[in-house]
Amino acid sequence: MAINIAYRSPKEIPEVIPVFPLPRALLLPRAELPLNIFEPRYLQMIEDVIRGERVIGMIQPNEPEEGASQVPPLYPVGCAGRLTNFAESGDGRYQVVLTGITRFRVLEEVTVTTPYRQCKVDYTIFGEDLVQGLGEDEVDREALLKTLANYLAANSIEADWSGITQAPTEALVNGLSLMSPFGVREKQALLEAPDLKTRAELLVAATEITLAAGEGDDHGTLQ
Repeated sequence: MAINIAYRSPKEIPEVIPVFPLPRALLLPRAELPLNIFEPRYLQMIEDVIRGERVIGMIQPNEPEEGASQVPPLYPVGCAGRLTNFAESGDGRYQVVLTGITRFRVLEEVTVTTPYRQCKVDYTIFGEDLVQGLGEDEVDREALLKTLANYLAANSIEADWSGITQAPTEALVNGLSLMSPFGVREKQALLEAPDLKTRAELLVAATEITLAAGEGDDHGTLQ
């Protein structure tokens, strides 16, 4: 999904943004993350964002999922996304899509009166995120596709293989990272990878470990 606004500099992105702490929810530059919003505080966040800059920071809580608290500590790195699709469900929920812009580092959580949390963030160290396709030539695409094929076969998952093989390398790596069935720590490692090549290598390694352990998803379809 294309973004109407072309962000060319970190200075063009709001410095203080609402954040959505969600374990295992990964957003990466130019990748799309669909979300089903139903909690009142996040319904309010979506309504406020629509009237404003339309930027939300996806970030993972840094605590055990089984002991989740109302105000969990956050990992220091997240990814800002622009609200690019919005629909009302008819039963009080919002179905939205965020398209990734760039990663950020949290500087501080700010005191607010909104029911959702907001953070002051810094994008400058991730300035290269704004360059589409950067590092694609360094990725071992053949190894990535081979590992993906093995994973799909092991889990009896149907896939649009033609579409997968024709996808740009950046879209392939980031899209597969979003859809990967890994835990919070693995997802955070994918997010914080310094470049596309490293992210692809982490994705391949984690998938191979999963295959060796005999773990995976239930049968399904990958498009």
